[in-house]
Amino acid sequence: MSRIHPTASVHPRAVLADDVVVGPFAVIGEHCRIGPGCRIDGHAVVEGHTTLGAHNHVYPFAVLGSAPQDLTYRDEPTTLVIGSHNTFREYSTVNVGTVKGGGCTRLGDHNLLMASTHVAHDCRLENNIVIANGVLFGGHVKVESDATFGGLAALHHFVTVGARAFVGGMTRVVQDVPPYMTVEGNPAKVRCVNIVGLKRRSVSAATIEELKEAHKLLFRAGVPRPRAISLLEQKPGTTAELRHLVAFLKAQAAGRQGRALEAHRKVAPQAGPVAGPTPTGAP
Repeated sequence: MSRIHPTASVHPRAVLADDVVVGPFAVIGEHCRIGPGCRIDGHAVVEGHTTLGAHNHVYPFAVLGSAPQDLTYRDEPTTLVIGSHNTFREYSTVNVGTVKGGGCTRLGDHNLLMASTHVAHDCRLENNIVIANGVLFGGHVKVESDATFGGLAALHHFVTVGARAFVGGMTRVVQDVPPYMTVEGNPAKVRCVNIVGLKRRSVSAATIEELKEAHKLLFRAGVPRPRAISLLEQKPGTTAELRHLVAFLKAQAAGRQGRALEAHRKVAPQAGPVAGPTPTGAP
């Protein structure tokens, strides 16, 4: 049976698997579904239309499924869908989606969100992503699998971070981060291939060398980006990683302001004025 502390507040219509553990003073809302093996620690909150898969761990004071920080949100029943084996450390927050963003914030499997991280509305995170303390994702951010973020990095909305990329601590990211690369600084710059991350994922030495040569051509040789991409496309027998890098950069070029997702951005109506107190002497 579920082990629910007597001081926890679990809505009677919430759906919990039989072995879910809920700690003291935790809150689980009406429209939540919590999968097997999950642990919701004391003072954590799971609310909104939120679904958790199996074996997720929500640490104290984390908040999942809260309303998006978006002025156009009007309490629509948008969702947060989380896969399995994710960890949400203390004070991490993940918002539900918005109608204009497709209605869903989505996380895959085996992701680690460290303390005080924030994932805003309509973000899409794939698998095996490590997000260090204090990292902030704006709305509509997409992160491909195996990416890693150093502490206090901040991502502009509609940014895409490629697979196995590394974003250095305190980096301000306003444009897409190419896969397999290390990006660092303010403004952010591509510094090198993420060799450490690639080796950890057992990427072959030959593939790493191919990516290093591509990095030199794309980011250091002074060759115009369209020409460099064309040269890489013409190479015979390229690896899947290099093909993915080329496709990623072409999508970025087709977007706007260095962000591929901006090409698909939907413009929502402006929110009306916020009601407030009537000024003294007003009719």
